[in-house]
Amino acid sequence: MSTRRKVGNPLALAVLACLFERPMHPYEMASTMRERHKDESIKLNYGSLYAVVESLQRHRLIEPQETAREGHRPERTIYRLTDAGRLELIDWLSDLICNPMREYTQFEAGLSLLPVLPPADAARLLEQRCERIEMELAQARAVREMVVDRKLPRLFWIEAEYRWRLREAELAWVRALAAEITAGTLEGMAEWRRWHDEGSAAVVPIAAAGKRNARST
Repeated sequence: MSTRRKVGNPLALAVLACLFERPMHPYEMASTMRERHKDESIKLNYGSLYAVVESLQRHRLIEPQETAREGHRPERTIYRLTDAGRLELIDWLSDLICNPMREYTQFEAGLSLLPVLPPADAARLLEQRCERIEMELAQARAVREMVVDRKLPRLFWIEAEYRWRLREAELAWVRALAAEITAGTLEGMAEWRRWHDEGSAAVVPIAAAGKRNARST
């Protein structure tokens, strides 16, 4: 079971990880994350970053080490990890790696309401999704080849590999689902077509699913 964190934004975890490496000011943290493409796994913007830094400092997970100025630039506060911050980083990261967590994705939300769409439209849209995933995977293959050419150890792009594998699995599953809908072999197709023929697709499938779930609990 996931622990409730004092600062729960995943960006805070990335900040703690940066400071685990060495003291940094926020701009350097952001640059480091972008250089290492961590912003593809963790949402990063400067407004959120500074708010996260303030929150981490307020909870005494990080602390200012010194203030530095380069040329005519404004002063920048360099932060370091506290002992409490180091413990929080290890505990939080261990929790993420060890414990599967329930994540509410937008695609899953769409699938849960799929019967609202006419079957033919649903199949067409799923096929379009497949085309877009194929494009993503083609780009991913190009990135993978570049990474291999640069001899970057797999450890440092493992999150990208995970993302690609999920997309490959999604592509196979969505392609099969679209084919079942097109062929009319998906269980429940008769009811789905009837709902749309009767003009009640916006209500009946969701209500029926709710009743089934209620009976099963």
